[in-house]
Amino acid sequence: MPNKIIKSGLKLLENNIRDLFSNLLSLILRLCIISAIGLTFFYIFQWLAITANWKVVSSNVPLFAFGSFPSDQRWRPSLWIISLLFLSIFTLIGPNRKWLRRILPFAWISTIPIGIYLLSGGLGLLPVASRDWGGLSLTILLTGCSFLLSLPLGILLALGRQSKLLVIKHLSSLYIDSMRAVPLIAVLFFGQLLIPLFLPLGVEVDRVWRAVLAFTLFVSAYISEDIRGGLQAIPNTQIEAAETLGLNQFQITFFVLIPQALRIALPALANQAIGLFQNTSLMAILGLVELLGVGRSLLANPEFIGRYIEVYIWLASVYWLFCTFMAILARHIEQRMAIDKPNLVP
Repeated sequence: MPNKIIKSGLKLLENNIRDLFSNLLSLILRLCIISAIGLTFFYIFQWLAITANWKVVSSNVPLFAFGSFPSDQRWRPSLWIISLLFLSIFTLIGPNRKWLRRILPFAWISTIPIGIYLLSGGLGLLPVASRDWGGLSLTILLTGCSFLLSLPLGILLALGRQSKLLVIKHLSSLYIDSMRAVPLIAVLFFGQLLIPLFLPLGVEVDRVWRAVLAFTLFVSAYISEDIRGGLQAIPNTQIEAAETLGLNQFQITFFVLIPQALRIALPALANQAIGLFQNTSLMAILGLVELLGVGRSLLANPEFIGRYIEVYIWLASVYWLFCTFMAILARHIEQRMAIDKPNLVP
């Protein structure tokens, strides 16, 4: 009996010692990880606040925002960007009146032609050539125009892929599968370098609009699959209920199916918009001086040679800020649409 008591006591002591060393090792490991993270943040903060030379950013903020837009006309892209900001805040606040919520989509759509008018000029404004457009304003314009054109084309392709007419169905499928199998940079090269070769003599398409066309053709293929997924998620009872009410095929498609498909596909569409905003940076390779193109041009300036880290951290921060804001805006719209969703027949 005493031997059993001694053995159990020794075993208990052994377990306690093992647990003590295990806890001690875990504590030391945690302290090491916390110390490493703390030191990393300390050195990053020290570099950002003391070592880094932010003159390359602070002295070129107008260039990052507007490119080489004439300095006496920069109020035009500034007005457009500020109007977009106010419209975004107004959307996030969420107007209580139903008629205000109904006109919000039209207000967002109207910002694109207004932006084109303010940037290009004419009709009372001094004309500005597109070669002088640049920076953040050009990035937003490329994103807005391309997405605005891609959405209806993507809807038509999604409907075409589900069409009962075999010719339309196969042509839509061929286009979607072909575009999804080609890298975006190849499509952009085609738009910038090869399209002019196929145009008649004397006909010229501006480089900005060639880029918009290339982005539209590419993104619409992905949007069509997002819309098609939304269409497939709608139960057949919706179609049966609409037919019972006497709606024809056109009315069922555009007043019953498309609105619900857009609501279902909204997270995927927001992802496409964010990806499109990021992918506009590829145009810096092809000569358009958008946000990344401005940074590349500044790094070629002898005064700022070697300031790669400052420039790319600044650009990454701008892209992160805008993409995060777009994600928040899309999440708010999704929640608002869920609240306003009518009671549909299951």
